[in-house]
Amino acid sequence: MKQRLHIQLFLTLVLWSVAGGQWSKALAQVRRVNQDGSNAALYDSGDTYIVDSQSGTYIDGAGNRTTWGRDTTRAGSEKKIPIGQFQWVLEPRLGTVIDAENNDTVVHDFQKWNATDGYMGDYNYLGNIGSPRLSRLYFNRETSDEFLFLQPFSFFRGSLQDFRFTNTKSPITNLAYHTCGNRQTGEDRVRGYFATNINKLAGLGFKIDYNYGTGYYPAQPNSMFGSTFYGYYRGERYNIHAYLCINHLKMGENGGVEDDRYIEDPLSVGQTKSDIVPTMLDQTWNRNHEQHAYLSHRYNLGFTRLIEVPDSLKPVPPSASELLFELPDSVQTVLREDSVARKQAVDSLLQAWHDKQEVPKEFIPVTSIIHTFELSNLKHEYLSHDTRRNYYTNNFYGDGINMADETRALAIRNTFGVALREGFNKWAQMGITLFGTHKLRSYKLMDGQGGTTPYNENDVSVGAELARTQGSRFHFNATGEVWLIGEHVGDVNVDGKTDLQLRLGRLDTLMTDLHVGVRHNKPSFFFRHYHSQNTWWDNSDLSREVRLKIEGTLRLKKLGTRLHIGFENISNYTYFGMQNTLHEGAKEGSILPTDYSHDVGVMQAKSVQVFGATLTQDLSWKFIHWDNQLSFQTSSDQDAMPLPKLNIYTNLYLLFRIGIAKVLRVQAGADMRFFTSYYAPDYSPAIQQFAVQDSRFERTKIGGYPIVGAYVNMHLKHCRIYVSFRHVNAGSGHSFLVPHYPINPMTINLGLSWNFFN
Repeated sequence: MKQRLHIQLFLTLVLWSVAGGQWSKALAQVRRVNQDGSNAALYDSGDTYIVDSQSGTYIDGAGNRTTWGRDTTRAGSEKKIPIGQFQWVLEPRLGTVIDAENNDTVVHDFQKWNATDGYMGDYNYLGNIGSPRLSRLYFNRETSDEFLFLQPFSFFRGSLQDFRFTNTKSPITNLAYHTCGNRQTGEDRVRGYFATNINKLAGLGFKIDYNYGTGYYPAQPNSMFGSTFYGYYRGERYNIHAYLCINHLKMGENGGVEDDRYIEDPLSVGQTKSDIVPTMLDQTWNRNHEQHAYLSHRYNLGFTRLIEVPDSLKPVPPSASELLFELPDSVQTVLREDSVARKQAVDSLLQAWHDKQEVPKEFIPVTSIIHTFELSNLKHEYLSHDTRRNYYTNNFYGDGINMADETRALAIRNTFGVALREGFNKWAQMGITLFGTHKLRSYKLMDGQGGTTPYNENDVSVGAELARTQGSRFHFNATGEVWLIGEHVGDVNVDGKTDLQLRLGRLDTLMTDLHVGVRHNKPSFFFRHYHSQNTWWDNSDLSREVRLKIEGTLRLKKLGTRLHIGFENISNYTYFGMQNTLHEGAKEGSILPTDYSHDVGVMQAKSVQVFGATLTQDLSWKFIHWDNQLSFQTSSDQDAMPLPKLNIYTNLYLLFRIGIAKVLRVQAGADMRFFTSYYAPDYSPAIQQFAVQDSRFERTKIGGYPIVGAYVNMHLKHCRIYVSFRHVNAGSGHSFLVPHYPINPMTINLGLSWNFFN
């Protein structure tokens, strides 16, 4: 009897080791099957689906695929620093997570990364690095920012919806440096990025960016500093994302050159050096100080269900010999002599083993409670100590030479939503979200008497979203929002997107995207009100804009073909236009900036239609590559919406590897940017915005001029290096991207980017 009691005491201790070992084997089997591509999944530690234990890949309860740090499960193995990361972006209104490609560390075409004219060279800008820019391709233009002063700085100042949150296998640091020119004319940019994980579900990081360009022409320096901090937690029930961005943007304004002949034919005006080209303004600056904070969090309600595990992967009950093997030798000796006691011991151990087994479970989110908070604060300054007399048409206060205008804007948005999640059962093929938003906006404008005039606006809107994000072939998203209370009461936005993948046999995969949007909106605040020493308007009679946009994309993955087609009809199109005045005694038909005084105002065109088509085709043969993009577009009103008919980018290069183990990747080639002549928008320093040229007077055309560059781009392990020669054909024609703002002469640019993992 005592022997049997001793046996039962040992049973519980042995049970834990036996049961644990069996279940570990089952988990290992599931991991191997997942690595082979099956859909089988089990929880690890009760909170994640294992997909690949070797690489640390898992899928959380919300269906988001990500990675964690190094694998320490294999005792005694050499621990190497794992390299890899997963990134995503957020849809700001509801904080929806959208997977994103890791474009910040791509090695291909790295020499384009620090080009103000854009990756495909489709931006007009003022010449100096980081200066205001505007895309020539209408359907590539950024969505209008409520704080208009910030919109032209998309090169340096990234928006929240473009920022990438990072989940990394090990802490990663990226340092990048770009430079060209010398101390008198050069450009420099230093950027640092750091990301680390706290655990499998949480991480944080920051980005520091500093850009300084003296400028190749007088009175045009840019100084920009930006810092971004972020953190996140992505659990199965609770998710939170926090984001803080602070930018300080200082830009010198020279108003353009006095005479384009200083660039086109300098000898005709007695000029031989570009650094003493006379410009319209001196000692004039625009400054923007921005703080942007964002918080998004959601709580998921749902249920837990058992995971169906194939019989082949279920833990196999141990045999009698396996159960008894762990017992002490003395106990086993007794059991061998007593068959009754042996049977009772085996039955007891086996029952304990079954009781210990826990069927794997998964959490299925059904409903999400969502809250997002966003705060944007802006201080805009326009400063001048020696403004050219008669440069501005109007002077509403002060002496007209020394200016110190200040504009402030604050916006606070709170959105609350309830989402019925898709996929919680076989009938839930789409998600449904209802939301409501309150937005407070506060502005301070100059009052002309040394003080400021406050403006406060409150808006309340409600909306709904239908979305299907799961599945591999077909997805859609449809959103509608209507404003019920406040300054924008009566505004309506409806937006729909869908994508579909079709396999064309073994040849290729056709990917299609379609986007349809309808907007009925009141023009934003700074179109309705703005006060400064030389620019002033209060437009209470502006009509609402009505926009209908239809655009779609066709892509062939293997052939590298992409076709984008877009159409937009705009009623009451609201835009900025120059309103110049010819100086008394100046020659009629003159295009010299010195012959005019300058002013800018808000205009509306009754109806504008825009059509655009862009074909992208990448070709290759062995180590020879040729990438091309051809865009055609037309506008029904070239005075209100000037666009070039054709825009071409072509890039011919060799791509090969060299070295002992062919570890050095080299891309060497030349590219060209070209667009047909058109009356491109002018630039107004007074409001730091692009504005269409005044059609009442002779206007200036730009374009019809190729911009050619050459480069060598190299990649070795975690290091990227480039040397590029931009505008190698300088001096051969009308080299302007903005009227009276010349392109920089030929420059030699160097860049270095290095990733560190620890």
